[in-house]
Amino acid sequence: MTDASDEVLVMRIAGGDALAMQSLYARHSTRVYRFLVRLVRDATQAEDLMSDVFFDVWQQAARFEGRSSVTTWMLGIARFKALSHLRKRPHVALEPEIAEAIEDEAETPEILLQKVGKAAVIRRCLAALSAEHREVIDLVYYHERSVEEVAEITRVPPGTVKTRLFHARKRLSEQLTAMGIDRGWP
Repeated sequence: MTDASDEVLVMRIAGGDALAMQSLYARHSTRVYRFLVRLVRDATQAEDLMSDVFFDVWQQAARFEGRSSVTTWMLGIARFKALSHLRKRPHVALEPEIAEAIEDEAETPEILLQKVGKAAVIRRCLAALSAEHREVIDLVYYHERSVEEVAEITRVPPGTVKTRLFHARKRLSEQLTAMGIDRGWP
């Protein structure tokens, strides 16, 4: 089963082949999980959502038309699940007195670089991006999806994906420069 393409596995899943489902899960669960964690920012919720994604794959395999790659299709399902989850979360506002009493634990860029290194700074800068910008950066750079695939997953035009990508890179560059990291670092 490990040699079968994703498309073949989905066809077998549509026929009720549990072994094909196990193979597809083994092949893609880490990628789907990491994508979900970056969207919902909660490991436990990402695990729950990942189960929902693969349950949907099991149920909807017969509907897969092959207009995109299986990975793109699954990441689209994952994105929908994550956004639905985020819409349902209650937003609790802090009382002004409590908000003022919270101590600012932010560190200076120098201390941050000394403590956690450049990779952690980049993760922190990524976390500061808007959800839309984080999403396109994640799909393009971590999941190696094309602009067209990202457009299909996010259900926005390719031009919008390109614009979001441009602004996300610009914002990341500004944040990294503000933290003392220039483009020439290894």
